[in-house]
Amino acid sequence: MIIVNAIGDVCPVPVIKTKKAMEQPGVSEVVVLVDNDIAMNNVKKMAISLGADVSVEKIHEQEIHVCINMNKDVAEKGSDKVIETEKKAKQDEVNVVVAISSKEMGAGDEKLGEVLMKGFLFAVSQLEELPKTILFYNGGALLTTKGSDSLEDLKFMEEEGVEILTCGTCLDFYGKKDQLEVGNVTNMYDIVEKLSKADKVIRP
Repeated sequence: MIIVNAIGDVCPVPVIKTKKAMEQPGVSEVVVLVDNDIAMNNVKKMAISLGADVSVEKIHEQEIHVCINMNKDVAEKGSDKVIETEKKAKQDEVNVVVAISSKEMGAGDEKLGEVLMKGFLFAVSQLEELPKTILFYNGGALLTTKGSDSLEDLKFMEEEGVEILTCGTCLDFYGKKDQLEVGNVTNMYDIVEKLSKADKVIRP
């Protein structure tokens, strides 16, 4: 049995932690500790989608145990599933480009938007198939500079081969060109070329 402590974690961290635990070979039971109903429902939905049996035990208001029991077929997927996915990704490689034009995700509250963007970039970094390129322009350029909460995730993706490009004009506008912490500076022509050649463009 594996116990996953996701208390205090915000979306999508509980789901990602749970999925990694479930993918370990030979594991038959995973117990996930969360502190809110949203995380509980997200973990439960993901586990059920993978064929597991799920029960929930509410210890108290801020501690909920999501008990995941996997049958033999689900438990044996583990590393085999990951290997199979990696092989398929190499065979059917798709040129996915993520285009980020703001330090916030969505419209509405600024602080919430920043939290959502941080969660989005973390979730992207945990994908089994990472994008080929991530483009940052306008306010999005601030995410690759000193002080950004997403630098760790971006540097991890760069090490894994993801191309991180930030608009030079945008860095100049915000006075941040000497504070770039990850990736390289690019220009509008290159941005347009990357977008035009992409098989899929993701805009959060």
